[in-house]
Amino acid sequence: MEKLMQQAKHYVRDMVLGIVSAHPDLYETRDGLPLILRKGGAIQGKVGLVSGGGSGHEPAHAGYVGDGMLDAAVCGEVFTSPTPDLILEGIKAAHGGAGVLLIVKNYAGDVMNFEMAKELAELEGIEVETVIVNDDIALPATSERRGVAGTVLVHKIAGAAAAAGQPLQEVKRVAEKVIANTRSIGMAVAPCYMPESGKPGFDLSPHEMEIGIGIHGEKGLERKSLAPVQEITAQLLQKLRQEMQGNDVIVLVNGMGGTPLSELYITYHYVAEALQKDGVSIKRSLTGNYMTALEMHGFSITLCQVDDELITYFDAPVHTVGFR
Repeated sequence: MEKLMQQAKHYVRDMVLGIVSAHPDLYETRDGLPLILRKGGAIQGKVGLVSGGGSGHEPAHAGYVGDGMLDAAVCGEVFTSPTPDLILEGIKAAHGGAGVLLIVKNYAGDVMNFEMAKELAELEGIEVETVIVNDDIALPATSERRGVAGTVLVHKIAGAAAAAGQPLQEVKRVAEKVIANTRSIGMAVAPCYMPESGKPGFDLSPHEMEIGIGIHGEKGLERKSLAPVQEITAQLLQKLRQEMQGNDVIVLVNGMGGTPLSELYITYHYVAEALQKDGVSIKRSLTGNYMTALEMHGFSITLCQVDDELITYFDAPVHTVGFR
C-alpha cells in the first residue's frame, strides 16, 4: 500500500505543519512540536481541554481544537501515545488559570503517559483533572474497553461546558456523564496500512468482515461472512441496545477513513430505521469521518443517551475544522 508522504519518519511532523498552514486563522503550534493549539493561546479564566493520542485518527484529535471544543491536541506518532513531556507542553499551552481537563482514551499507553504529564503539571502549580473514555463495547470487561468515536461527543459536550464558563469540577462532571451514557461498536471490510511498514493490521478474505475492530488497525473480535448493511447494523445495534436503557439518543455513524460518504449515509438510513422501529427517539445525529483508522474501510455506530442538559451543550456553538 503506497502512501502520499515525503518520509515515513516525518509523517506526523509534516501533517501537523500542514494542518496549521491550511488553517492559520484557527490553529498554531509551538517550537516545531507535534501540538495543535488554539490560535492566540489559552483563554484566561476558562477551563482548558486537552486531548490527543496517536495520529492516524484524523480529524481527531487536531480537528477538534477551537471555540467550543479543545484548547490543545497532542499528536503522537501513528497509533502511538504521545510522550509525557509533550503532553505537559499541551497542558501548559491550554492553561488559562482555571485548570485543565484531560480527555483520555482507555489505552494503557495513553492512560499512563497522560497521568505522568498530569503529575508533572501539578508540580508546576496547574490544577489538572482526567476523564477516561471507554465507549467501545467490543470488549466485555469495562476496565478493558477502548475509547473510540464516542470520545468526540465528550470533546463537544465538555467543551461547551468549559466555554460556558463552568469550573473544572463541573466540566469534569459533564464529561463523565457523557462517558457513562455513551457506547460504540465498529466493523470493517478492509484493514488499514501503517505508513512505516506498508503492511495491513490484519488480513481479510473477500466477502468477509470483522466485527468489533479497534481504531489502531486491530482486527475485530469476530469474523463473519459479509452481509447486507441492514443485517450488519441490526447486529451492532442489538449489542448496543443491550447496554442502554434510555430512548433519547444522539447517533453517530462514524467512518473509519476509507469508507465513501455514500456508504455511511446508507448505513445511517438503516440505523435510523431500526432505532425508530425500536421506539428510540433520535435527538441529534452525525454522519461522517470523526474518529478514523487511516484508510480502514468500515464504520462504527455510537449511541449517547441524552437529557436536556447534554442536548443544550451539544447544540452550543462550535468553530473547528473537524466538527460539523
